[in-house]
Amino acid sequence: MSTLLITHPAGLLHATPPGHPERADRLRALDRIFEQEKFATLLRESAPLGERDDVIRVHPADFVDAMAEAIPTEGVVRIDSDTVLSPGSWEAVMRAVGGACYAVDEVVARKVNNAFVAMRPPGHHCETRRPMGFCLLNQAAIAARHAQAVHGLGRVAVVDFDVHHGNGTQEIFWADDTVLYCSTHEMPLYPGTGAVSETGAANTIVNAPLRSGDDGARFKEAMESRILPRLSAFGPELIIISAGFDAHVRDPLASLRLVDTDFGWATRRLMEIADKHAGGRVVSILEGGYDLEGLASSAAAHVTALMHG
Repeated sequence: MSTLLITHPAGLLHATPPGHPERADRLRALDRIFEQEKFATLLRESAPLGERDDVIRVHPADFVDAMAEAIPTEGVVRIDSDTVLSPGSWEAVMRAVGGACYAVDEVVARKVNNAFVAMRPPGHHCETRRPMGFCLLNQAAIAARHAQAVHGLGRVAVVDFDVHHGNGTQEIFWADDTVLYCSTHEMPLYPGTGAVSETGAANTIVNAPLRSGDDGARFKEAMESRILPRLSAFGPELIIISAGFDAHVRDPLASLRLVDTDFGWATRRLMEIADKHAGGRVVSILEGGYDLEGLASSAAAHVTALMHG
């Protein structure tokens, strides 16, 4: 049993304008770091194309079809000031969806202990029918629904440590008592959601906002005091991690001061809860992280923890 790394070259095909922080070089940086000898034992698979049925459990069919039809044959089409479509965007996002669902399949079947899906674009800002914040579809939400619909899991948790609040995942599961959504994030910061008072219609939303300049100690305090106890009490059968690494001190889009070891610590704590309640089942999905060095070193710490606990 081991850790599965899921990638696909199509992740490079989602083109963004020059200077855009969410760029193909992010995946190239991860490819390079995972070539290191210490990652030689990682199992590696290519992300399959996602299934439309998986997507429309979360996003309405008319929304999905309209986005697919909006893919340009050349250049880029702007959805909003941050979010674009390019000729390669649909395959990229459908491979990201497929990789997330395949990771769930392999982990639930106990073919691997856990999995990390290194694909782009990210997903956690995408609401039920609104792409935004670099995100086209919500892979973490789709993976959670896949686990429930295909594998019959009852309770799934999504834990999001991206520096930006996952408004999309929160909106999708706002009134759902079978999915717990927990987030640490910087406030005030895009997209402006994620206050402690936002607890959901079913009391299954847990926000632990941090302030500009907060470091690893504050992050750990937020996890220990707010998120980990609620996660343990919920007793998830699968933990999905929205693994954004833009809380790193080097990241240009935010002002938290986390370092690589903080992400490793968080990963180990989540694995402990998964071991207790979910048979160790953890699926991690790449979200943000826009300084290439910070992204690579943080993801390396995260995956090292997945491999070795």
